[in-house]
Amino acid sequence: MSNAAQQAAVPALIPIAVCADDFGLEAGVDQAIVALAKLGRISATGCLVQATNFAQSARALKGLPIDLGLHLNLTEPLGQTGLRLPLGQLLWRTYSGLIAKQAVAEQIETQLDLFEKHVSQVPDFIDGHLHVHQFPVVRELLLQAIQRRYSHKLPWIRDTRAAPMSAQLPVMQRLKARLIGALGASSLIRQAKQSGIHSNQGFAGAYDFDRPHPAYETMLNAWLEQAASHLLLMVHPATQASSALAFGVARIEEYRVLSSDAFAARLQQRGLQITRLSTLLAHPGHKI
Repeated sequence: MSNAAQQAAVPALIPIAVCADDFGLEAGVDQAIVALAKLGRISATGCLVQATNFAQSARALKGLPIDLGLHLNLTEPLGQTGLRLPLGQLLWRTYSGLIAKQAVAEQIETQLDLFEKHVSQVPDFIDGHLHVHQFPVVRELLLQAIQRRYSHKLPWIRDTRAAPMSAQLPVMQRLKARLIGALGASSLIRQAKQSGIHSNQGFAGAYDFDRPHPAYETMLNAWLEQAASHLLLMVHPATQASSALAFGVARIEEYRVLSSDAFAARLQQRGLQITRLSTLLAHPGHKI
């Protein structure tokens, strides 16, 4: 068999993106994300730019071979002024149209400014803490800001519509995954496409941290079993957790699994390759 034939016989690897949320939240989260980036186990991280120590922790992002993006926050009190609402109130006000548009716009601009200042680049992508980027009013204002600020280099945006899910996952977990996407993803992505903004294709990684669920490794294997090209897998790792860090035990377990040889072996077994989504979307053959 010729070399060309041998190469043709080798199945092409399936490129997927793995995004670690919450960079900047606290030291253990930041350490885990940097370590996983260096191991090649993630391809993106979303930054909470208003976190107290973000200006300092952002230095560790320099030179990492991953996409760097804004993790837009409208719910967590991180010590900064401006709009902050509990998730339930934010949902009600955005869907009822009673949210103060100027306050939302100011938060978007402030956080984009801080990202550029401390990361020293424009964002490769934008998503939302608790997926707020897809809510009504927020998504329209966010897309306007993206078009105005980054027309020369449009970032990709997270599509939270669930990828096909294995029956191994509990029914309530599969329901939650679909509910996340139902909170505005279709409208967001339709509007984004009209503006030439790309996104992932399929979303996985959602589960209830504070309710009974299968072991993280079991869930991860189930997500990977269904993985297709351009999937985005969301993760929340931490090497250690303070008493104030929400779901700290679950985050530490995620890091243990993601940094393990077993995870690398499972990727190879499934023919998956963790890849920067910005690289995939920039390929000439990609279609919106």
